[in-house]
Amino acid sequence: MGFLIRSIFWLSLVLLLLPIGGTGSEDGTETPQVGALQALGAAREAISDMVGICERKPEVCETGRAALQTIGARARESARFAYEMLEEPADGSAEGSAGATAGTMEAPLTTGSVAEHPAGHDQ
Repeated sequence: MGFLIRSIFWLSLVLLLLPIGGTGSEDGTETPQVGALQALGAAREAISDMVGICERKPEVCETGRAALQTIGARARESARFAYEMLEEPADGSAEGSAGATAGTMEAPLTTGSVAEHPAGHDQ
């Protein structure tokens, strides 16, 4: 995911800096040109405006904070669930598998795709 975000960032930066043809619109009127420094200044102003929204509308920040906490809690629960699923044995029983195989010795699974080694000649 991080790779995708970085790729989008660098691609948009390259597209911003490359001069692309088509200075006019379809109806023949000139469209205003925006330089890289003007775009950077506009982005800086937009970021400062987003930071200042908490002063103008505190309820928006409270809602955003609550949403981020909910998303964080769900992400933690999902990660915990995924971790437990990865740690769980394949048959689904956590404690039964160790006790069941301790006393009995099962024959190794033979599929025929790999030649068997004679006993005592393990590699």
